[in-house]
Amino acid sequence: MPRLILASNRLPVAARVERGELVLAPTAGGLATGLLGLQARSSGIWIGWPGETWRLTPAQRRELADRLAERNTIGVDLSANEVARYYEEFSNGILWPLLHYDLERLPHDPGGWEAYERVNRRFAEAIVREYRPGDQIWVHDYQLMLVPGMVRQELPGAAIGFFLHVPFPSSELFRVLRWRGELLAGILGATLVGFHTASYAYHFRRAAANLLGCEIRGERVIFNGRPIAVGDFPMGIDAEAFDGLGQNRKVLGEVNRLQRAAGDARLVVSIDRLDYTKGIPRRLLAFERALERYPSLRETVRLIMVAAPSRENVGAYREYRRSVDELVGRINGRYTTLGTTPIHYISRTLPRERLAALYRAASVAMITPLRDGMNLVAKEYVATRADEDGVLVLSELAGAAAELSSALLVNPYDLDEVAENLRRALQMPAAERRERMRTLRGQVLAHDVHRWADDFVRALSAEHRRAVRLARRGLGFEDAVRPDEIVAAIGEARRLAIVLDYDGTLVPLVARPEDARPDEEVIRLLSTLGGLPDVAVHVVSGRRRSELEAWLGGLPIGLHAEHGLASRFIGRKRWRRRLDGPPAWVQPARPVMERYAREIPGSHLEEKEAALVWHYRTADSRIAEPAAERLRAELEDALDGSDARVTPGSRIVEVRQAGVDKGIVVGAVEAAHAGRRLVVVGDDTTDEDMFAAAPETAITVRVGPGRTVARYRLGGPDQVRALLGLLARRDDESWPASER
Repeated sequence: MPRLILASNRLPVAARVERGELVLAPTAGGLATGLLGLQARSSGIWIGWPGETWRLTPAQRRELADRLAERNTIGVDLSANEVARYYEEFSNGILWPLLHYDLERLPHDPGGWEAYERVNRRFAEAIVREYRPGDQIWVHDYQLMLVPGMVRQELPGAAIGFFLHVPFPSSELFRVLRWRGELLAGILGATLVGFHTASYAYHFRRAAANLLGCEIRGERVIFNGRPIAVGDFPMGIDAEAFDGLGQNRKVLGEVNRLQRAAGDARLVVSIDRLDYTKGIPRRLLAFERALERYPSLRETVRLIMVAAPSRENVGAYREYRRSVDELVGRINGRYTTLGTTPIHYISRTLPRERLAALYRAASVAMITPLRDGMNLVAKEYVATRADEDGVLVLSELAGAAAELSSALLVNPYDLDEVAENLRRALQMPAAERRERMRTLRGQVLAHDVHRWADDFVRALSAEHRRAVRLARRGLGFEDAVRPDEIVAAIGEARRLAIVLDYDGTLVPLVARPEDARPDEEVIRLLSTLGGLPDVAVHVVSGRRRSELEAWLGGLPIGLHAEHGLASRFIGRKRWRRRLDGPPAWVQPARPVMERYAREIPGSHLEEKEAALVWHYRTADSRIAEPAAERLRAELEDALDGSDARVTPGSRIVEVRQAGVDKGIVVGAVEAAHAGRRLVVVGDDTTDEDMFAAAPETAITVRVGPGRTVARYRLGGPDQVRALLGLLARRDDESWPASER
């Protein structure tokens, strides 16, 4: 079994000081239960935050590092300010409400992004330091969304998994986030991305398509030419342990005590963290609605509500707790009699044995979050019911609802529906209760947390093997080299002519071409390189010359538009065009492409001087991909015998003049800069013309996967920028000593 490197915000142990002594206590949660066994079997390591280490003395810090190492865990130290900014302000103040569809809670002036990025970088660096060839990496949850992409930059051939333990919203909701592109690109550094439900996986794929312009092929997202598998892996619980608790003698004794205390009343249990996503006020109002509508329940039903405190240092949560307290008080004030109190409210964390007793004693579990990634409490209730009795009333907006269809599924926003189903659960015949519970238990016991972890790791291994096979056929990403290896291949040659594609090479591909403006780093790199006396830089693109002129015209570099149709060489102000007038084939091609632009929502037609391009990057790929195939076939028929060339690209179909391609530019650059070593970099099929035209002495570099005749491969635009940065530093250690 490959060694597993796990990364999560918190370690499975937390450090604290008691009476001057350092104490390591296990952290609660199903993640540790499911992954500690995997970690042990693989001799793996776990990377995460060990707690408030800023409170420790230097000696205690050293002791902590040693004790964590004994457990094969590595702590990532965070300052109090970083926890406040990265964890509370950004992760919990922005990502948490957004991912749970609660846009009203988003701050008006969101902050914390810089700290979030910095902490994610620190996690990534810790992973890279520990990585050994053959390791598998598994990154967890919304606090570390950038980590897969950061690790991929340093380890292009690694098997990287990412799992999101909360919902992923529709692309229209995710669109409101300023940093949506960075977060999506970060997650897409993974080999395999996992979610609890198929709907979350679907939303993520649509967000990648709609916001980044990624191509979707089945359940895979194509990002920078690399396929990333996206799937659903419903997380389970330690079902065997809860089943055992449900039959434990001590627990059963507590069950008898609870039922005796309730007398003739039947118990309804509700257990949650005190979080606004759990829908606790609406659940209380639904319970009140049931008491209003069905007076017989007032003397015969008791609600035991356990709401463990959560994030008590956050003002919004303190206010939320106060509102829950007031609501419980109001309902109890309305319906309490001398002999009965309808709601017993417990605002603290209970031990597992006490929870199991509540599960076994309750006739009904009422679990109605407004939105939940999975909800393991529902599964705990089912696993504990070894008596095969009890009824689960479950929100249809919890991830668990996709599996637990034998529960009574309700809309938590519909108080009448919840109240009616609570009454139905309490009056359900014993035979129906047992049939439903047997079905639920079969699901929960068979799909426990250990199976979840094993399934994900097996899928990650399979996806990695697939990527390696594709690489061996020249279709993958795993044969990428580091930028410094290309610098070493250039060797002592100081006089260079560098030819660079633009989209997908200098800048990432985006949904809307107009959004791909060069950022400050690209401008700085091109300006620095272009200003060196022994380096000539040329950018060749399928874009129009007006765009290249507006974006890059002020730099000391050559520009070549529409795949070489028009060129402006270094030091020249005027463009030279290789074709006079519009091509004759434009007239028959335009109406065909205009029709597809009208018929396929999200697509559009771009007309250049000697090219027509149908873009479908923001269209639904399920509709647009088949349409692109039909369009290519129609164009090839309509333009048969003409001097047009129909070329597929990254979510485009382009018609351009035959005989005009980027290879012409390479020949012209070579002639203009005779005696210089040629470096040619590009990312798609149109750039293969450049590689084919380059001389044998040239350094040719394909960016991303795909069949290529280039000699080298880089992982993505970030790696291209790293290469250019090395080339720009002419006098440092990246160049041979004899050449400095």
